[in-house]
This record gives sequence, C-alpha cells and structure tokens, in this order.
Amino acid sequence: MARFAISDLHGCRQTFLAALDTIGLNKDDELFLLGDYIDRGPDSKGVIDTIWELERDGYRVQCLKGNHEQMCLDGTKDPNWLPIWLKNGGRETMGSFGDHMPDEQHLQWMEALPHYLETPGYILTHAGLNFRRANPMEDQDAMLWIRRWSQEVDRDWLNGRIIVHGHTPRTLSEIKENLAYLNHLPVMNIDAGCCYDLPGRGNLCVFHLDDQRVTFMPNRDR
Repeated sequence: MARFAISDLHGCRQTFLAALDTIGLNKDDELFLLGDYIDRGPDSKGVIDTIWELERDGYRVQCLKGNHEQMCLDGTKDPNWLPIWLKNGGRETMGSFGDHMPDEQHLQWMEALPHYLETPGYILTHAGLNFRRANPMEDQDAMLWIRRWSQEVDRDWLNGRIIVHGHTPRTLSEIKENLAYLNHLPVMNIDAGCCYDLPGRGNLCVFHLDDQRVTFMPNRDR
C-alpha cells in the first residue's frame, strides 16, 4: 500500500489521469486530493466525475475542500459572490457543465467535503494552518485561504507531523527545494500550478507520502 497526495487539479482531467497512470495507482493505495478540483481548466465536471468513478471502482480516495469549491458554493447562494467566482475561473467551470451552474449533486458533494485530514505522520489541508490560533485546527477559513504562514509553524504542536497543502502555486524548482528542507521546515506545498502556462509551472505534482518524493506531470489539457 502506498499513499499519494495531489492538490489543485483545476479542471485538468487529462493531466490527472496521466499522473495516476504514471504512479500506477492501485486499489490498495490511498489517494488524498487536497481541493480545487474546479475552475480555470477545461473540464471541472470531468475531474469530479473521474473522482466518483475511481470511488465506484473501489479505489481509496479521500477528498478535501478547496477555496474554489467554497467560492462556487458561495456564488450559488450570494449574488455578491457570483462575479468573484466567475472572475476566478468559474466561467470555465460553467462551460464544463454546458454553460450552466453545477447541478445539485455536484454542489452537495462540494458542500460535504472536509477541511482537513490526518494520516500517520501528516496533516493534509488545502491552504495551510493558522498558528496564530491556540488550536490551528479550529480555523477552517484559514484551511481554505491562508497564505504566507509557514514561518509561523509550531513544531512542538506538530509533534513530528508534516503539513501537506496546495493553494499557492510554486515552480518546480521551489517544490524541489521545499522537499529538500522538510527536515528543517515540516511544511510541503504541492501546488505546481497545473492550470498555468507560466515558466516553471504548468505541472501537476504527486507527493509520495511514504518515501517523501514527488512525481511531476506536465499539463495535458491545453
């Protein structure tokens, strides 16, 4: 059994499938997905439907909520949030649903997603943890939105665990450097900016939790 983490798929279904094929995911493995399945890329609906298909086929997949799922949900409830979501990739998501808002089944799935998961040696969340709070696990907004927090990490509180997150895109070289310094700073950002056509980005990062290495898959959805 192996454990893998992926974040910020952003509608890139073909890249997701290629990454799973490369790592040879099997039904004894655990796949942790850290949010932002939708927006910006071409096939947000396809990404979620692929996750459901994996679950139906017996794969062990656990999913977290990202800020883009929250923006979508807020956009369906609050007219003030709708233009914010559309500006941040929501139009592409609607395009994957036939130029409509996501249907109730997909919205209910997004709503039910947890904000964090724990697995031996790791805390997994979308954006990070707020260590200015006495109990960082109580700040769910931070788990979706926080940035520039890693230098505030309380290593004693972590007690040997590593935080794995996405949300803030990094270049390949930055992620490799992050990996090299895990013993000094127990925070691993695995958002390689899959949906962006920018130097050093445009990749999906798979983090192998058991031996702390990464697999990169260049974007296949453009």
